[in-house]
Amino acid sequence: MAALGGVRWVTRALVAAPNPGAWRNLCTSAIAQAASRSQGEDVRVEGAFPVTMLPGDGVGPELMHAVKEVFKAASVPVEFQEHHLSEVQNMASEEKLEQVLSSMKENKVAIIGKIHTPMEYKGELASYDMRLRRKLDLFANVVHVKSLPGYKTRHNNLDLVIIREQTEGEYSSLEHESARGVIECLKIVTRTKSQRIAKFAFDYATKKGRGKVTAVHKANIMKLGDGLFLQCCEEVAELYPKIKFETMIIDNCCMQLVQNPYQFDVLVMPNLYGNIIDNLAAGLVGGAGVVPGESYSAEYAVFETGARHPFAQAVGRNIANPTAMLLSASNMLRHLNLEHHSNTIADAVKKVIKVGKVRTRDMGGYSTTTDFIKSVIGHLHPYGG
Repeated sequence: MAALGGVRWVTRALVAAPNPGAWRNLCTSAIAQAASRSQGEDVRVEGAFPVTMLPGDGVGPELMHAVKEVFKAASVPVEFQEHHLSEVQNMASEEKLEQVLSSMKENKVAIIGKIHTPMEYKGELASYDMRLRRKLDLFANVVHVKSLPGYKTRHNNLDLVIIREQTEGEYSSLEHESARGVIECLKIVTRTKSQRIAKFAFDYATKKGRGKVTAVHKANIMKLGDGLFLQCCEEVAELYPKIKFETMIIDNCCMQLVQNPYQFDVLVMPNLYGNIIDNLAAGLVGGAGVVPGESYSAEYAVFETGARHPFAQAVGRNIANPTAMLLSASNMLRHLNLEHHSNTIADAVKKVIKVGKVRTRDMGGYSTTTDFIKSVIGHLHPYGG
């Protein structure tokens, strides 16, 4: 119960949800789930934290296998309830989506792989991934971009956080052909959601002891849409006088990240910009294989890779880098107040990278995914404990 109380406090501090009743329900959910959940394929483990697992597409299942192997070796008290949702593997339907949503709503915590979105239009503009995030109101995506000791890149000792609003903006799925050969794609910006993500960013900076928040925008061109987002950020910034606030146009931000990323601390931005900057920043510290990510609503927390790629070309080749997913899983354990297990796994992953003997191809090595997993497990208990 103390652990679940810690979960409730952490997420409230980040999201500041106006409805405390939802949080009171959270503290008793783990007990209620054991009695109320219907019989399924998963083996129930008494005293374990129930977590929804969604492997996704591409190398997602291989990365989830890495998480399960490491968790097993570390005796992590987590019970994974695995579901499958994929538009490219013919495993997507309204029924499956509802099953995933039901599991996530019950467990409050999930770990997911990339659900690939086909480019072909088949009558539905919103992908299952987007619909999942909207139905759970996962409005805040957080990507902590941090250099890994022992792995040198063009810029070392980086430590910045990208916070992205991911329920509106350019990803609103509102497109139509207004005249033959003319497509209108609507970008939705609302005061309510802009204020919410701005407050989340400043609350995050306050809680994590960070000193600056930069709002990224294109208000010089989109004067009303991005202008509203920028105005909301400026209004919220006035409530946090101890945190420095800056603004930067998105194109300049891209250049500055490449030239001098050390000037940034916490960045907050609308949907599309966040997607682009997440990937750009991940490239600064080693690529999509090493950066963890997470998404929050007022009630739910979803852990994933920071740069979402299915890596379809690597499927079945045993070459995927599990670093990002393992670090994300470690962050999930910290969210569950399992600090010891979280630190044990994160430290093991970082030791493997720092030693440098076992590295996957994306990090310039020749080791397999299996080699990496075995090395991490070997570093879990270096003294035989």
